[in-house]
Amino acid sequence: QVQLVESGGGLVQAGGSLRLSCAASGFTFSSYTMNWYRQAPGKVREFVASISFAGSRTNYADSVKGRFTISRDNAKNTVYLQMNSLKVEVTAVYYCNIPGYGGQGTQVTVSS
Repeated sequence: QVQLVESGGGLVQAGGSLRLSCAASGFTFSSYTMNWYRQAPGKVREFVASISFAGSRTNYADSVKGRFTISRDNAKNTVYLQMNSLKVEVTAVYYCNIPGYGGQGTQVTVSS
Protein backbone atom coordinates (compact mmCIF):
# COMPACT_ATOMS: atom_id res chain seq x y z
CA GLN A 1 0.00 0.00 0.00
CA VAL A 2 1.04 3.58 -0.54
CA GLN A 3 2.94 5.06 2.39
CA LEU A 4 4.32 8.56 2.72
CA VAL A 5 6.23 9.27 5.91
CA GLU A 6 7.33 12.82 6.60
CA SER A 7 10.08 13.72 9.03
CA GLY A 8 12.46 16.50 9.89
CA GLY A 9 10.09 19.00 11.42
CA GLY A 10 10.72 20.70 14.73
CA LEU A 11 11.04 23.95 16.59
CA VAL A 12 13.40 26.51 15.15
CA GLN A 13 14.02 30.19 15.63
CA ALA A 14 13.14 32.68 12.94
CA GLY A 15 15.91 32.88 10.39
CA GLY A 16 16.87 29.26 10.89
CA SER A 17 16.65 26.30 8.56
CA LEU A 18 15.05 22.89 8.45
CA ARG A 19 15.17 20.05 5.99
CA LEU A 20 12.06 17.94 5.67
CA SER A 21 12.07 14.45 4.23
CA CYS A 22 9.30 12.28 2.89
CA ALA A 23 10.00 8.59 2.47
CA ALA A 24 7.70 6.92 -0.02
CA SER A 25 6.80 3.29 -0.61
CA GLY A 26 4.11 1.20 -2.21
CA PHE A 27 4.19 2.85 -5.62
CA THR A 28 6.64 3.63 -8.41
CA PHE A 29 8.14 6.74 -6.88
CA SER A 30 10.15 7.73 -9.94
CA SER A 31 6.97 7.96 -12.01
CA TYR A 32 5.24 10.57 -9.87
CA THR A 33 5.38 14.28 -9.41
CA MET A 34 5.77 14.84 -5.67
CA ASN A 35 4.17 17.67 -3.77
CA TRP A 36 4.58 19.41 -0.46
CA TYR A 37 1.60 21.09 1.15
CA ARG A 38 1.15 22.72 4.54
CA GLN A 39 -1.69 23.53 6.86
CA ALA A 40 -1.47 26.17 9.55
CA PRO A 41 -3.86 26.24 12.50
CA GLY A 42 -7.26 27.51 11.41
CA LYS A 43 -6.28 27.72 7.77
CA VAL A 44 -6.86 25.61 4.71
CA ARG A 45 -4.16 23.37 3.37
CA GLU A 46 -2.03 25.16 0.81
CA PHE A 47 0.43 24.18 -1.86
CA VAL A 48 4.11 24.73 -1.09
CA ALA A 49 6.17 23.07 -3.81
CA SER A 50 6.26 20.29 -6.36
CA ILE A 51 8.90 18.43 -8.30
CA SER A 52 8.50 16.44 -11.49
CA PHE A 53 9.17 12.71 -11.57
CA ALA A 54 12.71 13.14 -12.90
CA GLY A 55 13.42 16.23 -10.83
CA SER A 56 13.88 18.46 -13.84
CA ARG A 57 10.98 20.77 -13.08
CA THR A 58 10.04 22.42 -9.83
CA ASN A 59 7.25 24.74 -8.85
CA TYR A 60 6.85 26.87 -5.74
CA ALA A 61 4.24 28.94 -4.02
CA ASP A 62 5.12 32.61 -4.36
CA SER A 63 5.43 32.89 -0.60
CA VAL A 64 8.35 30.46 -0.43
CA LYS A 65 10.24 31.19 -3.64
CA GLY A 66 13.87 31.87 -2.98
CA ARG A 67 13.78 30.39 0.51
CA PHE A 68 12.55 26.82 0.01
CA THR A 69 14.07 24.20 -2.28
CA ILE A 70 12.42 20.92 -3.21
CA SER A 71 14.52 17.99 -4.37
CA ARG A 72 14.24 14.24 -4.70
CA ASP A 73 16.36 11.12 -4.70
CA ASN A 74 14.67 8.47 -6.78
CA ALA A 75 17.18 5.85 -5.67
CA LYS A 76 16.03 6.40 -2.09
CA ASN A 77 12.34 7.01 -2.85
CA THR A 78 12.58 10.24 -0.91
CA VAL A 79 11.59 13.82 -1.53
CA TYR A 80 13.04 16.70 0.45
CA LEU A 81 12.12 20.25 1.31
CA GLN A 82 14.98 22.49 2.34
CA MET A 83 13.60 25.50 4.16
CA ASN A 84 15.86 28.49 4.83
CA SER A 85 15.37 31.92 6.34
CA LEU A 86 12.35 30.63 8.17
CA LYS A 87 9.66 33.04 9.26
CA VAL A 88 7.08 32.66 12.00
CA GLU A 89 4.30 32.59 9.44
CA VAL A 90 5.51 29.31 7.94
CA THR A 91 4.54 27.49 11.13
CA ALA A 92 2.32 24.62 9.99
CA VAL A 93 2.07 20.90 9.55
CA TYR A 94 3.85 19.95 6.35
CA TYR A 95 2.64 17.07 4.22
CA CYS A 96 3.93 15.37 1.13
CA ASN A 97 1.48 13.81 -1.24
CA ILE A 98 0.59 12.30 -4.54
CA PRO A 99 -2.94 12.35 -5.93
CA GLY A 100 -5.18 10.47 -3.53
CA TYR A 101 -2.55 9.86 -0.88
CA GLY A 102 -0.81 11.82 1.83
CA GLY A 103 1.30 11.29 4.90
CA GLN A 104 0.66 12.12 8.53
CA GLY A 105 2.62 15.33 8.28
CA THR A 106 5.47 16.81 10.24
CA GLN A 107 5.10 19.85 12.47
CA VAL A 108 7.23 22.90 11.75
CA THR A 109 7.17 25.61 14.38
CA VAL A 110 9.12 28.82 13.95
CA SER A 111 9.54 31.02 17.00
CA SER A 112 10.28 34.72 16.96
